[in-house]
Amino acid sequence: MLIVMEHNASEAAVEQVREAVKAMGLTAEPIPGSERTAIGVLGNQGFVDDTTIVHLPGVREVIHVSKPYKLVSRDFHPRATVVDVAGVQVGGDNDAVMMAGPCSVESEEQMMASAAAVRQAGANILRGGAFKPRTGPHTFQGLGVEGLKLLRQAGDEYSMPVVTEVMRIGQLDHVCRYADLIQIGARNMQNFDLLKEVGKLDHPVLLKRGMSATIEEFLAAAEYILAEGNQRLILCERGIRTFERATRNTLDLAVVPLIQQLSHLPIIVDPSHATGVRALVPVMAKAALVAGADGLMVEVHYNPATALCDGAQSLDPAAFTRLMTELSGLRAYLAAQP
Repeated sequence: MLIVMEHNASEAAVEQVREAVKAMGLTAEPIPGSERTAIGVLGNQGFVDDTTIVHLPGVREVIHVSKPYKLVSRDFHPRATVVDVAGVQVGGDNDAVMMAGPCSVESEEQMMASAAAVRQAGANILRGGAFKPRTGPHTFQGLGVEGLKLLRQAGDEYSMPVVTEVMRIGQLDHVCRYADLIQIGARNMQNFDLLKEVGKLDHPVLLKRGMSATIEEFLAAAEYILAEGNQRLILCERGIRTFERATRNTLDLAVVPLIQQLSHLPIIVDPSHATGVRALVPVMAKAALVAGADGLMVEVHYNPATALCDGAQSLDPAAFTRLMTELSGLRAYLAAQP
């Protein structure tokens, strides 16, 4: 941060600013100029709130040299972060991972059949929702803790780490006990109390972009988690809300290379929620890999016609197997490119 003083600012005004910076636990370094003095703020490991500075006597403007998501930024951490999810490496030079499974856990039979199908096709991580944030209160809300147990059982049976969503702080103990990867959904991207709590954990976290969030807001939300000490964070693009209603959301694939320029964190893509249309999922999954995504999250149900949640965007096992075969060929092609 750079504090620019008025050209006629007194020494007393400069000193007052220095003391205010010192009170924030930072170092103030005056930079005298021919017309006015500037004060550089040193020692900050994240975004600095300027509300105690900007209205002090003699202050002309405050310039934030650092991004509001400094810990997330490549400026702070140039090398790509790799997140280990129970042995599955996400990010860096590792192959793109596949997280797959049903939108929600419905029964033991459903989870076992779905887990067997995605495992046989080559998925790395099993997904399934136990606590479901639904638009309407009268729709299926998930099986709760019982769903977590079934998800864990299926993951253990087929030797797959599992990912599931947490909706509020009170669910964290249960979710951490059963899941290898905690998902913060789009609706909770700016649930700052929840972000702070997962930031205090030593547990991998998957943060989905909010449906109306800008890229800066998305990365600032990630900053909340890293600022509490948890560096094991994966980002997820799942489509944003626009004027278009032909698809469930609008998939913003440009965010993948852009975030990889701005941040060291791995980013995956969820084409299922982004499109909401089963026929569009495979082609957008392939497009995400071409864009450079570190992984994919795809909804797979052993019988989408009977799914209690998001059946219209879920692939059946045969379609998912075809997709995995096509993705394998695409990976080989991309790897061969100079």
